[in-house]
Amino acid sequence: MKKTLLSLLILSANPALAAGDAATGEKTFKKCQACHSIIKDDGTAVVKGGKVGPNLFGLIGRVAGSTDFAYGDSIKALGATGLAWDAALLGEYLADPTVFLQQKLSDPAAKSKMTFKLNKGAEDIAAYLSSLAP
Repeated sequence: MKKTLLSLLILSANPALAAGDAATGEKTFKKCQACHSIIKDDGTAVVKGGKVGPNLFGLIGRVAGSTDFAYGDSIKALGATGLAWDAALLGEYLADPTVFLQQKLSDPAAKSKMTFKLNKGAEDIAAYLSSLAP
């Protein structure tokens, strides 16, 4: 009983931990790899993928738009605010990137270069990417 209560308290204190499943996210990531790869800092490929989008290794904890990728103006503006990705924010972004940027920047003209929307499984992909910390 004590273990169950403690587990519930820990999960309720951090809903991002409770929300996603990394193993499911790894499978769901196949939808992403047409545009994104996951390449470790030493060049080791975790997932070979496209180069249309940025490398997603180490994304969690990184300031938005802060790698050497050719990001759009809105995501760079978001990064200028200091927003760093966590699992919950990434889940929100994946559901609708343009709406996310418009809301976070309070700018109805903000837009995302990423047109793909992930209606289901965003929290799982966020959990998967969280598991790939440098």
